Amino acid sequence: MTNIGSYDERVKQFDWSISEKELEYSDGNIINIGWYCSDRICDKGHGGKTALIWEGQGGVEKRFTYNDIRIHSNSIGAYLRSLGIKDEDRVCLFLDRIPELYIGFIGILKIGAIAQPLFSAFGDESLHLRLEDAGTKAILTQRKHVGKVRKVLDQLPRLEHIIVVDHDGKKPLKEKEIAFSMEAAAPVENFEIFPTKAESPSVLHYTSGTTGKPKGVKHVHYSLIGQYLTAKWVLDLRENDIYWCTADPGWVTGTSYGIIGAWSLGVTQCVLDSGFSADAWYSFIERHRVTVWYSAPTAIRSLMKAGKEAVERHDLSSLRHLCSVGEPLNAEAVVWSKEVFGLPFYDTYWQTETGAIMITNVPGMEVKPGSMGKGFPGITALVIDPKTYEPIVEPGRIGLIAFKPGWPSMMRTYWNNEATYLSKFNNGWYLSGDRARLDKDGYFWFVGRDDDVINTGGHLVSPFEVESALLEHEAVAESAVVAKPDEVNMEVVKAFITLKPGFDPNPDLELKIMNFIRKKLSPLAMPQEIEYMDSIPKTRSGKIMRRLLHAKEWGEETGDTSTLEDDE
Repeated sequence: MTNIGSYDERVKQFDWSISEKELEYSDGNIINIGWYCSDRICDKGHGGKTALIWEGQGGVEKRFTYNDIRIHSNSIGAYLRSLGIKDEDRVCLFLDRIPELYIGFIGILKIGAIAQPLFSAFGDESLHLRLEDAGTKAILTQRKHVGKVRKVLDQLPRLEHIIVVDHDGKKPLKEKEIAFSMEAAAPVENFEIFPTKAESPSVLHYTSGTTGKPKGVKHVHYSLIGQYLTAKWVLDLRENDIYWCTADPGWVTGTSYGIIGAWSLGVTQCVLDSGFSADAWYSFIERHRVTVWYSAPTAIRSLMKAGKEAVERHDLSSLRHLCSVGEPLNAEAVVWSKEVFGLPFYDTYWQTETGAIMITNVPGMEVKPGSMGKGFPGITALVIDPKTYEPIVEPGRIGLIAFKPGWPSMMRTYWNNEATYLSKFNNGWYLSGDRARLDKDGYFWFVGRDDDVINTGGHLVSPFEVESALLEHEAVAESAVVAKPDEVNMEVVKAFITLKPGFDPNPDLELKIMNFIRKKLSPLAMPQEIEYMDSIPKTRSGKIMRRLLHAKEWGEETGDTSTLEDDE
């Protein structure tokens, strides 16, 4: 029997009060995600249960009980308070997937501050944009990443504290830097948690758009209501599960379901902080007897390439439920997983802005390979006409995925960008920016993005951000960036470039430009291919026509080119 029971019955009888009752929350009460993910589990008598199994490079392993999480997060919270961090101050987590990232997240929320997790592979420019926009007051980081912070510190006057969690005393700390050891800190048994309410801000996640700076998506503590129930019903998490979410908390999946969902349910979760290989992943599952596995299509396709033989070298019989997130899960991956694991991957669809799973396949539902599934109970999901914003009722017709606003985990705004936030709504619907079609049974089928954002391996990359960074390279005169098809990542970044006088195309220059972007932005944003051009196609008004370049890469019709600046 699954946690959700009958999907159809749940849809008929659904109310979010189901989640509120299970969490013993009433309207107007204090609701603090940090407390719910640690202290509450201990209060229920499960303080001695393992909360986190962490494994790093070389097989180093650490285990933390729920009581450990409670006390360590108290210590982190108390330390931040001693530095003058107050409720609603932004505190950035710029860390690899080490225990301090997960437990620090809880500690930040306990004091009512806003957690701002950032992907540790970001370069200094990506880091600067996000810290500046958020007005971040403190950042928790490591020795290996502090150099990036130092590069942009003079441009961040509001950043007061750089907390190095693994300082070994060998090199002196610099301006605003302080050392803090979570495990060496004095344990704080009793801690007064800030009395956050439903609409108190909790997490600030940054996502990319087609133009302008990255957007800070603001979530609130009430998002727990949605994250708890979707983790229980979609991921089917149960008391004795060993759960592995492969997402980095620098992205929303890694917080909503790599921290909050599992720990609010009192489940044991695993974290692997090392490089990818099929054998390493399968060994991890085998060693820790993982039962529920939430991963991404990019990883699944990489496992497919490793072949069935890699699976057969390991005992994976502990697995009972598999889910996927981040980008469309192709039908072949579902068929393959049933063949090699005896289980299908259940596709789930949601966004940074939605905060929790919105359209999904759930246990007990027929899985149609390649389909996104149906709307989660309590979510009004449909496809609307992109011109009239009216619902499309006929099966097979493509439109925009839209949701009726009001679900608990919906973003409350874009940080410092209310106008863009309001533009996401029309005719009473939240517009996802993705296109899909419905079949006769009400299943959603993903078609593509409605803008130029590049989804590479489940991570969104802004073409504008990459283009802007490319123009800072001494050799680049003009640039345009689009998605290019890729067998594993679905899409990767391709850059079209015109060079300044005195520079000639050659492999060495191409490599230098690629590495320039990798260091400045991130490995995800680095172009996998550069094509040199005499001129970039633009409209007469000077707007880059990415559509033409995209069509060229994907073998599509170019459509109307009458607005091209050199078109006669």
